[in-house]
Amino acid sequence: MKAIRRFTVRPVLPEPLRPLSDLARNLRWSWHAETRDLFQSVDPERWAASGGDPVRLLGSVPPARLADLAQDRRFLRRLAAVAGDLNDYMTGERWYQAQPDELPAAIAYFSPEFGITAALPQYSGGLGILAGDHLKAASDLGVPLIGVGLLYRHGYFRQTLSRDGWQQEHYPVLDPHELPVALLEEPDGTPAQVALALPGGRQLHARIWLAQVGRVPLLMLDSDVEENDLGERGVTDRLYGGGSEHRLLQEMLLGIGGVRAVRTYCRLTGHPAPEVFHTNEGHAGFLGLERIAELCAEGLDFDSALEAVRAGTVFTTHTPVPAGIDRFDRELVARHFGPDAELPRIDVERVLKLGMETYPGGEPNLFNMAVMGLRLAQRANGVSLLHGNVSREMFSGLWPGFDADEVPITSVTNGVHAPTWVAPEVFRLGARQIGVHRAEDALTVGGSDRWDAVADIPDQEIWELRRGLREQLVTEVRERLRASWRQRGAGTAELGWIDGVLDPDVLTIGFARRVPSYKRLTLMLRDRDRLMDLLLHPERPVQIVVAGKAHPADDGGKRLVQELVRFTDDPRVRHRIVFLPDYGMGMAQKLYPGCDIWLNNPLRPLEACGTSGMKAALNGCLNLSVLDGWWDEWFQPDFGWAIPTADGVGTDPDHRDDIEAAALYDLLEQRVTPRFYERGGQSGLPDRWIEMVRQTLSLLGPKVLAGRMVREYVERLYAPAALSHRSMGPDAARDLAEWKTRVRAAWPGVTVDHVETSASAALAELGTTLGLRVRVGLGDLGPDDVEVQAVSGRVDEEDHIADAAVVPLKPVGSAGLDGRWVYEGPLSLDRTGPFGYTVRILPAHRLLASSAELGLVAGPSEELVEAAGLLMR
Repeated sequence: MKAIRRFTVRPVLPEPLRPLSDLARNLRWSWHAETRDLFQSVDPERWAASGGDPVRLLGSVPPARLADLAQDRRFLRRLAAVAGDLNDYMTGERWYQAQPDELPAAIAYFSPEFGITAALPQYSGGLGILAGDHLKAASDLGVPLIGVGLLYRHGYFRQTLSRDGWQQEHYPVLDPHELPVALLEEPDGTPAQVALALPGGRQLHARIWLAQVGRVPLLMLDSDVEENDLGERGVTDRLYGGGSEHRLLQEMLLGIGGVRAVRTYCRLTGHPAPEVFHTNEGHAGFLGLERIAELCAEGLDFDSALEAVRAGTVFTTHTPVPAGIDRFDRELVARHFGPDAELPRIDVERVLKLGMETYPGGEPNLFNMAVMGLRLAQRANGVSLLHGNVSREMFSGLWPGFDADEVPITSVTNGVHAPTWVAPEVFRLGARQIGVHRAEDALTVGGSDRWDAVADIPDQEIWELRRGLREQLVTEVRERLRASWRQRGAGTAELGWIDGVLDPDVLTIGFARRVPSYKRLTLMLRDRDRLMDLLLHPERPVQIVVAGKAHPADDGGKRLVQELVRFTDDPRVRHRIVFLPDYGMGMAQKLYPGCDIWLNNPLRPLEACGTSGMKAALNGCLNLSVLDGWWDEWFQPDFGWAIPTADGVGTDPDHRDDIEAAALYDLLEQRVTPRFYERGGQSGLPDRWIEMVRQTLSLLGPKVLAGRMVREYVERLYAPAALSHRSMGPDAARDLAEWKTRVRAAWPGVTVDHVETSASAALAELGTTLGLRVRVGLGDLGPDDVEVQAVSGRVDEEDHIADAAVVPLKPVGSAGLDGRWVYEGPLSLDRTGPFGYTVRILPAHRLLASSAELGLVAGPSEELVEAAGLLMR
């Protein structure tokens, strides 16, 4: 029989056990081993059955067991210690509090998904896990972050396989009352709400759920409320579900509703108002529009409000391909803004102008969320050095006239939250070397270039640790594989072979991620005979554990999953290669530590960062990867292997896959497996392999930390954004907006008219300094509005300047009778070989974050360039 109504009945804890409720409701337990150990001791069997979720555990423990624990002195002492530790963590000074005073009072961090713990399944993949790690690291560092997201009633989806290996999706309903979240309430006890105006006079209401992520509050908006009609109730049904209008409403609720939720939270709790707003990918870009509307309501005009908002906004792009960006039809966006819908006091055309692809190569009828994010943020970044380069190239149309390397998009390479991803056994090994507190600091705050203490760990201990973790993975894989086959319809009598799947003494390779085509799940199947030889080698076998989800609408991705599953079903190899369905955080936390090799073979350069290999590295797993994302930046032969790529222009995709798969097989056959199985002299251990594990931990470990990443965000982006925000009061914002309008109008009259140097020949010696004299026209502008620059460096065959050095030139006297200005300055010949220079004029203002901000540049005419020729050869 089906229930007609559902309730969540919460346990009543005896008074001595009340701190358990606080511990369960603060998600710090998800990365704090002592808290998890305490909950496990409440009832080990129910803890396992709850999936390690304290809220579910406390809802299932019998009252008699709770009564016993309330009398158990030893348990109560442990409870008091853990609760006291949480209180110290929440209230004590941390890294951020020891920094200079000019840091922001608060930062709002918006993301469409957050991967905090498997007990709060609000993530689909890397973007969400990164956002979760960002919040956790901010908490550990004491950074006053407020997270903002949506609460999806079905999460992403659960994945199973049909008998023939086809991915099937399931959407279990999540009851927020059974999750580690609480409603944000008004002083009278009613749920706090935000509302958005919809076309036709309708409204979209949403409640605000609060998840406490250590010190960081995470606000999650939920539209499944009685005030909404059925359609509006479903806005927050699924992560990345539905059609265009559904996605647009999700992103309006996240951005506009999210700002309103932050204002509500600060009003109710007294939390400082954010000075900086960080948009994690374009999905939350509408937050800038809401903040513009707030300032317009206070009396600022749109252009001035735009400058004030941009000053305190940071935008992070995670997408290396245009297809990965949400884009909406112009008319759809227009319908949801203006007098009959949301933000009625803002001209719809101003809204549209922020997101339209009005640049060469763009589609002018599409509204691009990343483009809006960039136009609304004064500071932007990619998520690895290589991805920064890719992003500058991809978005260069927004800054016409500038070389891609001058596009104002920097990079902060992602990191991972070590306490979440490091196996307890790995942590204990480090803690034995340097003590628990120093080990915790090393994993959270970071700051050192190397972990030297790893050098003192004996080879035997490292090897025993690695084997123990591999053995745990084997056990986990067999349990999950058995469950998967039962879901596929197999009977117990068919599954005896699973007891022989994987071997704790065989080299183990892991490959787990989402399954878009560029990640090439099936590259390993390119030559099946060679793969079988590797799996079944009599002396040096390998075994592979694979996991991954294809997007529900991606049949191509599902076919890749099915192709791999069918291979793993082959009785000849099924003991050596397995596919585990329903990849998520719980599985990942077992998978990374248990593998010896982490495989990553995307199409370069389409992996923005790829943090799974970082998590593996922190557990002593070596990387075998294409030089993409973070691996391109930090690869050294000490840490693993680089798969050669064939990513030259014009390479046929099939041929490219053949070449790179062959390179992968060669590496495994000739370099990886021999090193794992070779045994050194007297020790009988794989000395060279163990040394690579040691180097991975000691040199790569400190780099890949989310603590390092968040510190970089604070120092390089949040602090400068806060200073810009404080400098951009109403008067300054008006002045800057008026100045920009004046400069844009006058720019056609800005010219470089004449350039001359003191050089008399086309050859000169290294170290020579020449005098440069330039005559320019500034039209209606003056020297205070511009900077005239000499740009010089080595040139290629087409006279393009590389590694340019920029030197500002100074005006000499006042404007001549013809209105022209003369600028002079030195030109240093500081490198040998073909050398060239040019002159350009850029807008200049003290409140600009970059001289490229307006996308305006004036240079010599073609006639002037041809007359000047190259300076030096």
